[in-house]
Formats: sequence, structure tokens, C-alpha cells
Amino acid sequence: MLETEICILGAGPGGATAALHLANAGRPCLLLDRATFPRDKVCGDALSGKVLSELRRIDAVLPARLEAAPVQLPSWGIDFYAPNGRKLAVPFKPNYNATTDHAAGHISKRIDFDNFLIWEVRRRPEIEFREGVDISQHEQQPDGRWLLKDTSGTPVALTRLLLVANGAQSSFARQIGGHALEPAHHCAGLRAYYRGVRNLHPDNFIELHFIKDFLPGYLWVFPLPNGEANVGVGMLTEAVSKKKVNLREKLTDMLATHPALKDRFANAERLGPVRGFGLPLGSKRRKLSGPNFLLLGDAASLIDPFSGEGISHAMVSGRHAADWAGRALATKDFSTPFLTGYDKAVYNRLGQELRLSRVMQRLLNYPWLFNFIANRAANNPTIAETLSMMFLDLDMRERLRKPSFYLKLLVGK
Repeated sequence: MLETEICILGAGPGGATAALHLANAGRPCLLLDRATFPRDKVCGDALSGKVLSELRRIDAVLPARLEAAPVQLPSWGIDFYAPNGRKLAVPFKPNYNATTDHAAGHISKRIDFDNFLIWEVRRRPEIEFREGVDISQHEQQPDGRWLLKDTSGTPVALTRLLLVANGAQSSFARQIGGHALEPAHHCAGLRAYYRGVRNLHPDNFIELHFIKDFLPGYLWVFPLPNGEANVGVGMLTEAVSKKKVNLREKLTDMLATHPALKDRFANAERLGPVRGFGLPLGSKRRKLSGPNFLLLGDAASLIDPFSGEGISHAMVSGRHAADWAGRALATKDFSTPFLTGYDKAVYNRLGQELRLSRVMQRLLNYPWLFNFIANRAANNPTIAETLSMMFLDLDMRERLRKPSFYLKLLVGK
């Protein structure tokens, strides 16, 4: 059995980011994951500008290294399709030049992006990375340390501080962290890969389709390398239950019959099965820490409630978790009151953005209002910029504090 000061459960973007920041600070840690990398994870596969910023905080060369990798596509914006069929194109960067500028976003399968981070993890001697270790039991000892056991009941590690980054289905987050599944703050989704989808944007804009008969859900189409595309749907679990929606049937039907999609998918080939997943959304502020533990990423229910994006939020939480883990070790204080500072740091960075996304999510219940905003946004730079900022690393906090911002949202200019 290993004894360590810091143990991280889960080597996805949140856990890997925390481990890399700890390594940068010269602090050793143990990183455990039940999978063996490279491994797939069901996701939309979009990497926002905030992801690039977090990579840069780990190592300034990482964004360029990602940009040069053949497993990604540079993405220059978003095409929003309103319920009335109107398309609103929102570039990530005004007046961009795709041949000379650095892309503001990327699209990469999670099997490739997560392995990109793991390659960095393997390079760091401060990180002891163990794959294929499935932790199923977490027992807190009288001295506050966590004893971790695998599925056979064999002790694996004893740690002073536990960073929990093992995903949306984390038993620790549910049973100990208190993050119960709440249908009003949880999204059900499906994802499939396709080849041969017609008329994808030449600059790899990601597509979000808000189809009237499918609201409050949405359908996405994200281009990928090698002529592939990530295609999926998401809807609040509460709405799926109330409306008795069969997501698989709806996805198949919309791709086959919707005017904006049917011709584009007529000769497309689906690659592999349609896979489902659940997303605990950040539409409700929750406790992210407790005695000798911190929750990160999806395990902390930090997924954007409007876009469904979770990678950058996981990386933000990983950075702050590494910071507060270092503070706890320095002060030898692992108590709940002290670690609440981590909660404050995460929500100070993400809280207002999550609240804005929650407001936009609620618009999906009112198609006429969504159409109105889409129509206005075509002539209102403030709305278009706000939509873009949700996917970029532009800190919205100062703008959201100014009353003039909301006036511009209403009247334009």
C-alpha cells in the first residue's frame, strides 16, 4: 500500500491538470485511474479557448504543441441555429485569418486529447501515475487521512488529501461529497461519430441546433479530423422524463427528416455505436470540498448548463485544487473551513459564467424568445460577443458587473 500526502482519483483533464500544476510546484502526488490510456470518453470533443489558456498556464509550449498535433482540427467559431431556422454565425475571433492566425479553439476526440495530457503526466518525475486501478472504497481514518481500496477490497493508498476527479459518475461525489443526481441540474446526452457529413463549415465552426420540436434540448455537429464528425444530442434529464423523450429515436429522426440536416446526412456513415452519458451541470452552486478532500471537474458538477462544455471547467478546478492542496500542506490544515477557500476560488472564476449559462439554458423553454434573441443578435454585436465569450478565455466578470452591459444586450450597439 502506498502512503502519500496528495492522491488524485481520475486522470482526465481535471486530474491531469492538478497533477501537472503540483509537479510544477515541486510537490509529488499519486495519480490513479481505473482505465489504461489511451482510452475513450463520451464527450462533444470541443476544446474552447479557455482550454488553451489553461494549457498555457501549465506550460507555455502546450497550445502550440496541440495545434501541431494531427489529432485535432482548428475551429474558428460557432453556428447557432435558432428554432425558426435562422443561423447565427459567431466567430471566436473577429476578422480572423485562418491561414495566419492561431486558432481560438480546437476539436479533438477525447481519446486523443486526454492522452495528450497524459503524455505530459508521464514526463514528470513528481507524478506517480498508476493505470488500471479501480478504487471503489473510500474510508476516512481517525486522523483524517483517506484509505482507498480497490474492487477486491485490497488497500491501495493512504493519503492526507484526496483530490476527486473521477468523473460524472463518481461514487465519492455522490456518497461523500453530497452531489445527488438532481434531474433539474443534470443533462442526458448521446454521442455518435459519423463520416461523410456534407457541408461542414470550411473553417470548422461547431454547430448547435436548437430545433423547435426538440426543445429544451439541442443537437450538435462538430467537425473532426479525417472527415469525421461528432454528432449528438443533449437534454435536461428532468425534461427527458417529463416529455418521455427517447433520445436515440429523436436523434435518428432529426438527422433523417429535419430540413437543415437530412440532405447532409443522407449518405453519411455512422462509425460505431451511439453512446449515452450523463452530465451533472453547474446550474446550481454546490459544496466542492470537505474534510481532507476536494472535488474537481465533472465530479464537482461544474459542466456548463448551456453549452455542455466541461473540459475547461475541469482544468480550471484542477489548477485551483493544486493551489489549495499546496496551501493545505503548507499550513497542515485540511479542515472543511480552510478548504472552503477552494470553493470560493473556483466559483469566483466560473460562477457568473455558470449563472449566465443557466439563464440561456432557460431560454430554451421559450422558443419565441430564443428566436427573438437570435434575430436581434444578427444586428447586435454585444449579443454575438457574449455568445462567443462563453467559449473563449475572456474573463466575463467585469463586464457582467456593469449595468451598461445589460442595456447593450437589450438595445444593441
